[in-house]
Amino acid sequence: MSQTYVAFDVETPNLMNHRMSAIGITVMKDSVITHEFSTLVNPETHFDAFNIQLTGITPESVMRAPTFFDLWSTIDPMMSGGLLVAHNAPFDMGVLQKCLAHYGIAWRRYADYTCTCAISRRALPQLPNHKLNTICQALGISLQHHEAASDSRACAEILRHCMGLGVDVKDFIRRYRL
Repeated sequence: MSQTYVAFDVETPNLMNHRMSAIGITVMKDSVITHEFSTLVNPETHFDAFNIQLTGITPESVMRAPTFFDLWSTIDPMMSGGLLVAHNAPFDMGVLQKCLAHYGIAWRRYADYTCTCAISRRALPQLPNHKLNTICQALGISLQHHEAASDSRACAEILRHCMGLGVDVKDFIRRYRL
């Protein structure tokens, strides 16, 4: 049976984690990456120095970027097109939920998702930890960590690798209340 996976990653401007300053989306049908999208996002809020240092995204770099509200019509079809996947997914799902709520966007009450961090714990128990950069290094996956496009692609590649090891994604599907 054919399955579409929508790996996504968000970067945030501050420690409140209630808005995004970047999003990366990698769509994978079965085991083939079919579409990639990324953009900076104007979070319309303040930036913390920690987040600027971590991501390299500054208030100046997002001044002309679309807001989440303006971006939603572009990313909704992608986000609605398959099972959502993220690494440490509760974080990314939480940011998504807070952005939807802040802008009054009614999308769904619940969204099914899976987490490559949880999946990799089962598939790759020999690793010292299951951080994105550790897994990518172990698997030889290229990564520019905390760059949303790179992180979302790495997430899709980790999922593909784990499925190749025999992991059944259905065992890891969770539901997030939006």
